[in-house]
Amino acid sequence: QVQLVESGGGLVQPGGSLRLSCAASGSRFSIYSMGWYRQGPGKERELVATKTNAGRTNYADSVKGRFSISRDNAKNTVDLQMHSLKPEDTAVYYCYARFNPVGADYWGQGTQVTVSP
Repeated sequence: QVQLVESGGGLVQPGGSLRLSCAASGSRFSIYSMGWYRQGPGKERELVATKTNAGRTNYADSVKGRFSISRDNAKNTVDLQMHSLKPEDTAVYYCYARFNPVGADYWGQGTQVTVSP
């Protein structure tokens, strides 16, 4: 079965940095798109950043210039480097992957990021 395992969440102060990592395993099919969504307290789930196998990226406006997504297609891993973190970034961050050719979506269990003084 497909698994997406996240790591790197934690508690940081405003202005700090954090790096999230996700590793996908369990499928012989390739990943078309891989990245991160988040859901903050009292908020709906939103896209943070994704990256396709061809290298196209998509960032939420709120994180542009602060977050950077990187992907290793051979290892089926994706990282999210977060800088200048704000309290508004506090959320559960979920790894996301869409596989080819069936177009199935998979989600990690989530990792908590808390930005607080």
